[in-house]
Parts: sequence; C-alpha cells; structure tokens
Amino acid sequence: MEKQIIGRGLLAGAVAGVLAFLFARIFVEPQIQLAIGYEEGVGAAHEALEAAAHTGHSHSHGDGGGFTRGVQMNIGMGLGVLLFSLAVGALFAVVFAVAYGRVGNVSARLLSLYVAGGMLLSLYVVPTLKYPASPPALSLDETIRQRTLLYLAIVVLSAALLIGAVYLGRRWASKLGAWNAAVAAGAGYVVAIAVVMLILPSIRETPGPLVDDAGTIVYEGFPADVLYEFRLYSLGTQVVIYTTIGLVFAALVSRLVGDRKQSVAP
Repeated sequence: MEKQIIGRGLLAGAVAGVLAFLFARIFVEPQIQLAIGYEEGVGAAHEALEAAAHTGHSHSHGDGGGFTRGVQMNIGMGLGVLLFSLAVGALFAVVFAVAYGRVGNVSARLLSLYVAGGMLLSLYVVPTLKYPASPPALSLDETIRQRTLLYLAIVVLSAALLIGAVYLGRRWASKLGAWNAAVAAGAGYVVAIAVVMLILPSIRETPGPLVDDAGTIVYEGFPADVLYEFRLYSLGTQVVIYTTIGLVFAALVSRLVGDRKQSVAP
C-alpha cells in the first residue's frame, strides 16, 4: 500500500505543479522582471559613477548562463516548479503513510489537510519569517552558500520541532485533555522556533539608494512594492502547491484506504 500512497502523492504533486506554475507565471514572473530591470539600471549607474571600475559585487544581469528570458520564464520556471511539487508530493505521501493511524481518530481526508497545513507552516511559512524570499537579481553571489545553509538549517529545525510538538501533544492529551495539550504543544513550538530565529544570524541584502561622492542620490533603492509583491506571490505559489496536494491527495487516498476514522496504532 505504501507504493500506492506514494504514487498518489506524486500525482497530486504533478497537478499542484501545473497550477503553481500558472500562478507563478502570472504573478511572480513580472516581479522578477522588474527586479532584473532594477539590477541592470543600478549596474549602469555604477558604471557611470566609477568608470566601469570593478566594485567587487558580482551580480548576474539576467543572462541566466546564456538562456533567454523567454526560456527562463517558461521552460525553466515550469520545470523547476513541477520538480519541486513532485518532491513535495512524495514527501507528503511519506509523512501521511507514517502518520495515518498513529495520530488519533482522524480520517484520511482530514489527515491529508493536517499534513498539508503542517508542511506549509514548518517548511515554508516559518523559515520565511526569518529568511524571506527575494528576487534572484537581488542577492549577492558571494553569500549564496551562507544563505542556502542557513535556510536549510531553519527548515530542518522547524520541521523537527513541529514533529516534536505533535508527539508531545499526543503524550500530554491523556493528562491535560486534547485541547490543552494542543495549546501547550503549540506554544512550545512557538517558543522553540523563536529561540532558533534569535540564534541564527540575519541576512540583509536589499540595496539602498546609490549615492555619489557628494551624497546625492543617483539611483533609487530597490522598490519596496516590488519586493513586497514578490514575497506575497511567492507565498501564494506555496499555498497553491500545498493546498492542491492536500485536496487532491485527500480525494485519491480516501478511495484507497477508505474514508474511515483510525484508532491510534499501538
């Protein structure tokens, strides 16, 4: 049955990938284009001020290693979102298979929604509070390794802490009652992840205004509205992925296992 569950997770991930690509292509891509336009503009301003001197900031100017913007925004984005959604769908199915029958009297449909919500919260929303998404043209190449490692660290810690909170909530339910146990476990997760966020270093790379030697602004800082909309629509893309996976998987898996409540496994 595990293979069948994973197969349904992959199918749900494929459907989510198509919908998420359409959403990202319509809403996220225009913000990326604006960010690339800003990068090109500030690069030209730097050259004008410093007579093409090397500043040490290594930015790519949207050439994408030779790929045109048309290829990047269609084929590149489409494949990237689809592969990511398939990976999420497979992970989702594994989490569901492990949790089903072990988290109380929860139906397959409802458990699917719980898993989708928990994964969205722990794998994206919480990490993004510390390290929010930024357009590709906005970050420095020399910090990519640090940013990647820090982001992966908070994703892993957030997921582990949420799993721990669910486990403790189940253990405390018999003593505190289901509601009180859930509140206590949730509060524990919030406190623990807050400590993690305080410990991990912050990264701030959003460029401010470019000024000349006299202090005159020759090029504005990165537009706040572009950054806000990029982050908002990036969140929307993730919501589309996890919501679609949760709903599609719920419909598929309920036919496989039967939409019945399960008792806690011994």
